[in-house]
Amino acid sequence: MGFHWKVLVWMLAGVLVGLGLQAFVEAEAHSGATFRGAEGGVELVDAVGPAQRSALVRGKVYSGLLTERGQDDERFHPLANQADFEAVLADAENGDVLWFVARGESETTTEPTPVTLGIDPESDRARMLAPFQFIGSIFLALLKMLIVPLVMSSIITGVAGIGSMKDLRRLGGKTFAYYITTSLLAILVGQVLVNLVRPGEGAQLGLTPNAAIGRTDENFIDILLRMVPENVVSAMTDNAAMLQIIFFALLVGYFITQAGAPHSERLLGFFESFFAMMMKMAEGVLKLLPYGVFALLVQVVGSTGFDVFKPLLLYMAVVTVALLIHIGVTLPLLLRFVGKMSPWRWAKAMSPALLTAFSTSSSSMTLPVTLKTVEHRGRVSNKVTSFTLPLGATINMDGTALYECIGVIFLAQYYASLPGGIDLTMTQQATVVLLALLASIGAAGIPSAGLVMMLTILSALNLPVEGAALLLAVDRPLDMLRTVTNVWSDTCGAAIIARSEGELGPLEAGEEPPGVPAGAG
Repeated sequence: MGFHWKVLVWMLAGVLVGLGLQAFVEAEAHSGATFRGAEGGVELVDAVGPAQRSALVRGKVYSGLLTERGQDDERFHPLANQADFEAVLADAENGDVLWFVARGESETTTEPTPVTLGIDPESDRARMLAPFQFIGSIFLALLKMLIVPLVMSSIITGVAGIGSMKDLRRLGGKTFAYYITTSLLAILVGQVLVNLVRPGEGAQLGLTPNAAIGRTDENFIDILLRMVPENVVSAMTDNAAMLQIIFFALLVGYFITQAGAPHSERLLGFFESFFAMMMKMAEGVLKLLPYGVFALLVQVVGSTGFDVFKPLLLYMAVVTVALLIHIGVTLPLLLRFVGKMSPWRWAKAMSPALLTAFSTSSSSMTLPVTLKTVEHRGRVSNKVTSFTLPLGATINMDGTALYECIGVIFLAQYYASLPGGIDLTMTQQATVVLLALLASIGAAGIPSAGLVMMLTILSALNLPVEGAALLLAVDRPLDMLRTVTNVWSDTCGAAIIARSEGELGPLEAGEEPPGVPAGAG
């Protein structure tokens, strides 16, 4: 069985097991709050689970609570003792929000304290979900473990590799400018679309609501200042310090090229070997993807039911439309007006590489086919392809950058719509754009590596990484499409740069591509 099918089968199994637990194993809604009667209401005695994560205060007296706040059937329930509270809880469901009003405060003039209900931890369903939660947590920890070393080694080797090719500085400048430009255009398409549609607003994902979205008082100057690490070793121990780590990696990569022989060769060789090892480690961890997806989906669906997938369908639609805009509009316009070529004929010539990208979900695995296809069917010289395409498979990830931007803003919209949530400011969205660009450069060209990079951005914004785990449920088809986007952008870049170098080889309008070379399909 192919890996794609294996992931899909385990995804389906996770949904079915979760739905089975939801349907046949009872679990009452749980708040984690214990009260006792007090003058004017009830006093909070203890808080665990959902109540502990809320802003409820032990010893404080609450006069009542609101249900269905902001809805047509909103209702205020006075509280005099624990029995009054239990009566309200008996009619509630997992995921509902109860709004507690403190004594002496008006529910209309003072913001009540929200508590999002969970599953009773003593219930049979909670006990049955515990092993899946454990496995899912281990899988997430393995993904987070990869973030710092994978990003650092990838960026260092990429920058040092560019800088060491002194005879190709002009070609390197053009290539890097193209890759940065197309990645930024892809990110901006995704940012505009996700802000117009707002798929995360009001979504019911069943994720923990206690999220602090970045730093709300920062401006762009503050972000630039924060990029410079005071202690590099300390930054490397914190996934939320990725801006500092990326900044340091860029400096290391550049100054390796300035160190001179024999040190630059030794250092570059070390980091290239380290990056190759991290790629193998990432491949090994991602082999666990079917089982991690299974455990996470059982946990999520078993807790919240099938409703969790409805907002994900809208999220998938937004990502798909944004990728198709970049594939079918942005890059063809660059080919037409910058490369002076027919986008349709170039796409027809590149079909073997694009089909391979779709089936493997890996830019790196597709690279041999991409090199042969661009050279033989596209008639681009080896001087251009041997430089631009391997570099593109490493750092040019238009589809990944777009996907990360939409995914992070989607999750931020979800957390912002929860009780007490904070919406992303434009400065924070600018941070998402910058991080999506840098993280896409650091993304390995292997299946689902974009998810590892998404954890980087979520950590930098102080958003819970569990949100990225939920997106695993719908990642496989999106991964295939964004890999096609990445490889299509690489081939367009090779054609445009070849034209800028004065090559006449790239297909002229009206030419038919030659047959597929041996081994390219």
